[in-house]
Amino acid sequence: MTSSDRQSAEPAYADRIFRSGGGIVGGVLLLALGAWLGGDALIRGEGRVPWLALAAMLFAMPLVVAFTLRPAVFANDDRLRVRNPFRTITLPWASVDGLRSAYTTEAYVRDGVKYQLWAIPVSIRARKKARKPGADRAPSDQAVDELNEIAESHAQSPGAQGEPEVRWAYEVLVPCAVGAVLLAALLLFG
Repeated sequence: MTSSDRQSAEPAYADRIFRSGGGIVGGVLLLALGAWLGGDALIRGEGRVPWLALAAMLFAMPLVVAFTLRPAVFANDDRLRVRNPFRTITLPWASVDGLRSAYTTEAYVRDGVKYQLWAIPVSIRARKKARKPGADRAPSDQAVDELNEIAESHAQSPGAQGEPEVRWAYEVLVPCAVGAVLLAALLLFG
């Protein structure tokens, strides 16, 4: 594939990104708290405490990132890319049957498989507020409506064809597993 082929295969504009603001704020606060407590144990701890703190941080920090900072939904003319805590799902628009928001936000593909969109949280409370006269729709419902419009308008385009792809997030899983093994070894064998 030449560079001109790659450029023509890329979308014409930047992705529209959907993320949870509360998740990002919570993740940053948890990482700051973990760095503060873990850093203190690393610097002031005695004996095996620094090693336990290091192993615990190596185990916990990737999980915090996975569940708070990592989730995002990217949409462009050709595809929907869903970045969940432990995997990334790429759905060309032609494979998307629809998106729904009930208690969770989900993308359904033509073969009946369902994928959750962690980055677009559903708030029943926001829906109740939205039922009041003059109120806007709930943010999750607005996002789903926007994604469904993109899916309907671009499903037939040549760049939106293809099969769904799922990739595991080894950048999260490997450090977490290493931290878990190290923590277990330190706790068991001292």
